[in-house]
This record gives sequence, structure tokens and C-alpha cells, in this order.
Amino acid sequence: MSDNKNQPKVTKTDEEWQRQLTTQQYTVTRLHATEPPFSHPYNASKKQGTYACICCGEPLFASNDKFDSGTGWPSFHSPVSQSALSEHEDRKLFTSRTEVRCAACDSHLGHVFPDGPDPTGLRYCINGVALNMKEDEE
Repeated sequence: MSDNKNQPKVTKTDEEWQRQLTTQQYTVTRLHATEPPFSHPYNASKKQGTYACICCGEPLFASNDKFDSGTGWPSFHSPVSQSALSEHEDRKLFTSRTEVRCAACDSHLGHVFPDGPDPTGLRYCINGVALNMKEDEE
């Protein structure tokens, strides 16, 4: 795994992101939107591999750390490394939540909540369209 803190940030113009991403991917990752619950196949996926950022390809979550939270979004108890994500305060819905972004390119991924399973007690609730699953080779 790479240590994102030692790598330069991935920066692109809005036009470059719009050319690279689908409309939904752009809206979620660059405009901080949320996909509808239960709408993405990654929510129910049991495939083994690594979930990477759809914008820059940096590894974010391992399938071994994924669990069924029942929320409708892919959920993980841990990122692949502490340096993979950055956290930001989000007060948009009249409450305080912790937004998580890709540390490499600042893409909005979702939110982290303190109601997850062991070993961390955290639930990283992530938009499936913000991810690209790279399956393990057998």
C-alpha cells in the first residue's frame, strides 16, 4: 500500500473530472452528493479484492473489511491504511457528521459513523459509485 501523505495530490479541473467520470460519479465524488440506498451492486457484493477510488485509483478498502450494515451502501470497518482517507466535518443535514474523502484526490466517498463492528467500532458508509472494485486473482 502506498502512503498518500508522501505523494502529490491528484488535481484536475472540473472539466477534466467531468470528461473522466459518469454524471453520477461526478455528482457524488466532486459535488458531495449521495447515491440512493440499495442502488449500487457493491452494496451486496461478496467478491474478494480491493476497492479503489473511482477518480484516482488509490486503494481505499479491502473486501475483508466489508460488512452488511443494512444501510443500503457498501460499509467497511477499516480503510486499507490510515493515510488513505481524510476526514472533514459535515453539517449539511442539520447534524454533525464526519465526511470521508480520498486523501489522494479529495473525492467525496461517504461518511464514517461510530456504530460499526469490531475491531474498530467504525462504519465507513461509502457510495458505491465512488469506488472501483479490483478483484483478487485466483
